Amino acid sequence: MHRFPDHLLTGHANFMAGRYARERERMRELADQGQTPTTMIIACCDSRAAPETIFDAGPGELFVLRNVANLVPLYQPDAGQHGTSAAIEFAVKALNIANIVVMGHGRCGGIKAALNPDSTPLDAGDFIGKWMSMLGDVPGQVGQNDAMTPAERQTALERISIRSSIHNLRTFPYVAELESAGQLAVHGAWFDISSGELWIMDADSGDFIRPAI
Repeated sequence: MHRFPDHLLTGHANFMAGRYARERERMRELADQGQTPTTMIIACCDSRAAPETIFDAGPGELFVLRNVANLVPLYQPDAGQHGTSAAIEFAVKALNIANIVVMGHGRCGGIKAALNPDSTPLDAGDFIGKWMSMLGDVPGQVGQNDAMTPAERQTALERISIRSSIHNLRTFPYVAELESAGQLAVHGAWFDISSGELWIMDADSGDFIRPAI
């Protein structure tokens, strides 16, 4: 029988003695009254890009959805099982989220796999290959740009994919309706793991800029 990882048990003990002890009342309030976050973050499941850490968020402050390469599919209410779409529906309809942030990051493994499908051990015909295929022909177009270095191509596709996910997010009718009514705001962001910098997508131009703090 496999033993539960010791580092997780140690981490939980530290949590109970530290953060939980400091925020006990807040945790109990969340348990009794439920969650009321105002912001949803759609992020990558990469272990280096945790939204709660990046935004220094406390319990109950963020509703976080993480998947490979922080992608949002088109609105497709069919008989399939759509985990990402279900989370968006819950956030918007049940939690009345005021902001949705699609946050990509540098050195994303999913984006790297999309740019280099022949050099990855992942099965293109199984799950990740099909998941990344929602980017269409864009990875091939970016990958063929010899005027850019491999790192530049990857950063470019990471940011293009954020814009693509925001486009797809707006195909959800309730997202589009609430955004049009000024009751929901959709944002794009890109996090640099190496420097810790956060780049924000300009709503008008689509360019990524560093915000003044």
